[in-house]
Amino acid sequence: MKALITELIWKEGINELEDQGFEVDYDETLWANKDKLLAVIPQYDAVIVRNQTKVNRELLDAGIRLKAVGRLGVGLDNIDLSYAKEKKVQVVFARHANATSVAEYVMTAILSASRPLHFAHEDVRSGSWNRKRYTGEEISQKTIGLVGLGEISHRVARRAGAFGMNVIGYDPFVADYDHIVSETGVGLKESLDDVLKEADFVSLHVPLTKSTHHLISTSQLHLMKSSSTIINTSRGGIIDEQALADALQHGEISGAYLDVLEVEPIQETHPLLLCENITITPHIAGLTEESQVRTSFLVAKEIGKVLKGEHSLCTV
Repeated sequence: MKALITELIWKEGINELEDQGFEVDYDETLWANKDKLLAVIPQYDAVIVRNQTKVNRELLDAGIRLKAVGRLGVGLDNIDLSYAKEKKVQVVFARHANATSVAEYVMTAILSASRPLHFAHEDVRSGSWNRKRYTGEEISQKTIGLVGLGEISHRVARRAGAFGMNVIGYDPFVADYDHIVSETGVGLKESLDDVLKEADFVSLHVPLTKSTHHLISTSQLHLMKSSSTIINTSRGGIIDEQALADALQHGEISGAYLDVLEVEPIQETHPLLLCENITITPHIAGLTEESQVRTSFLVAKEIGKVLKGEHSLCTV
């Protein structure tokens, strides 16, 4: 059987597939050549992608031998899940493999917002010694609000708690006695508005769906403290980016850390680039060496199970 990989994967994933006896073709730029991808996909039993490859009806129809789609990550908005199910193509994702990396990114953003050491360093290199300007603030006793209470939020909550932060959250699918509330101790709020009003840091951890598109827009940003910071490591489109730019430029919130955008890479004319109080990173929250080894190996292993007709715990 043959597997096609259309985006970046670590060698551990390729090695795992080959060790299981699969023929592997790897081209990390193939996602950008739609015509070529559609032309070659009929040869393959599985395709492994990240977030750039559009696994839509056209691709699924062309993949006449496809039995499995592997997603090197956890976001699934680039895959037509309902049509894949209709076509009896199983979708495998990297369940929890990059959760620690994303949680650590969130904590890095919080610490960076509170104690911007990189700015202090550059100031010293320029000849200054401005201790008052870079005094900063403690994060102990500050409140982090988690929007969406899944595995990543659980790991953020544990780390934030270790720093002495108060942790609150909102998720309409989480109840009082679910693990993250009853065991981890996250203060469950009744509404998103309650979290936005109370939190010093708001961290978003929800999938991109019709109901979450622009979940954070002008009215929600108006609810936040002027001293607060918003962090998005989930998906571009959760935040209305023009509304965020307006809020940052008018001092309605203190800052933002975005790892994801509606259109990636960012356009040179994007209004967020005019904001001094924002940090934008190139979709790297889940990208650490350790997480990518785990992700590549896990997806390859689970794809192998699916192709052999075995049960996988990582299917959607």
